[in-house]
Amino acid sequence: MTASRFTDHLGRPIIAVTGMGVITSLGQGLTDNWNALTSGVSGIHTIKRFPTEGLSTRISGTVDFIALPAANAVERSYAFARETTIEALAQAGLSGDFEGPLFLAAPPVEPEWSDRFALADRAPPSSHEGDAYDRFLAAMREKPDPAFFEAAQFGSISERLADRFGTRGLPVTLSTACASGATAIQLGVEAIRQGRTDKALTVATDGSVSAESLIRFSLLSALSTQNDPPEKASKPFSKERDGFVIAEGAATLVLESLESAIARGARVLGIMKGCGEKADHFHRTRSSPDGAPAIATIRAALADAGLGEEGIGYINAHGTSTPENDKMEYGAMSAVFGSRLATIPVSSNKSMIGHTLTAAGAVEAVFSLQTMLTGTLPPTINYNNPDPAIVLDVVPNKKRDAQVGAVLSNSFGFGGQNASLVMALEPV
Repeated sequence: MTASRFTDHLGRPIIAVTGMGVITSLGQGLTDNWNALTSGVSGIHTIKRFPTEGLSTRISGTVDFIALPAANAVERSYAFARETTIEALAQAGLSGDFEGPLFLAAPPVEPEWSDRFALADRAPPSSHEGDAYDRFLAAMREKPDPAFFEAAQFGSISERLADRFGTRGLPVTLSTACASGATAIQLGVEAIRQGRTDKALTVATDGSVSAESLIRFSLLSALSTQNDPPEKASKPFSKERDGFVIAEGAATLVLESLESAIARGARVLGIMKGCGEKADHFHRTRSSPDGAPAIATIRAALADAGLGEEGIGYINAHGTSTPENDKMEYGAMSAVFGSRLATIPVSSNKSMIGHTLTAAGAVEAVFSLQTMLTGTLPPTINYNNPDPAIVLDVVPNKKRDAQVGAVLSNSFGFGGQNASLVMALEPV
């Protein structure tokens, strides 16, 4: 097949982005976030929302400027998603019911332990044997609580969003670890390419930072323990990096076929040109050291976009600030781009906002599009001691003006979930 005005190199509908919304620890809305991000401001801070005494990590990129229950990850995640979707739809010029499907990336949250124990105390005497979780289940069977069910089930987030914004069909909730946000976008792209819809609402949210999540990631030796000063802890690709900083946030992107967007006079913010996704069965949490699945993911995204390695002008790296993952990602990028990698700017938003987990792929897609729209490359802050084994132009510490026509954004997650997106300003 040959490309036309509205189809790509494979004869598929070209996918336009017409609306974006974002929330991170830097603030609410694209304007505040972009101003802070390009100014090198960090959103990482000492945790105040819950006690951290005795914890190895006491810092995070929590979103604390929206008043929400501290121990309800579902409610926080829903609120972030709702606000970013309102912003994205307004930018897209869409009102009323959204006549398209919803693809939501959400964290696999569970009831906090305080809630479990509180419910266990309500259990009938006959169920007091067994562990706390057995008593929790017995209490729920004895005294069903619809409000609590909704607060504890992450699938309820997409149901509430579907009701709020009038999406069509059964809303899809997915969780593919750190790749989730990119995966949600990929599902939206595929739905439009397959002719199932003219537009799709793709949302990724994560409000799951809690004492329990800190403990779990600490047990994996994944988190930075450089608590003081908090804003210096996340240092991707630096020699003294010691782990990622867990964070919260959300992003929404309105995707449409280019034909649909132009027909209704919408402003086209950018083009989703290619998506790549590969599984890694090496380990439950660690990525394969040889980077083979990540290499295959990047190459798949480039092939899907119809671009060669020379077509990428900037890379929004996964860049978690963990010793192993940064090394693996550098090896994967080197294998794909070869000696040219040294000339491609590669920065990590996580140096400022932390790792927003389920939301990361979508948040970084928004920032990638904004990079092209504004001609500004956000920096990688805290880059004062380069790792001699990782030779990259990380846009160190200060933003840079540069016109970029196409961006690669990587999301390489726990459990072997790898996804890459290729975005461009123009269809060709």
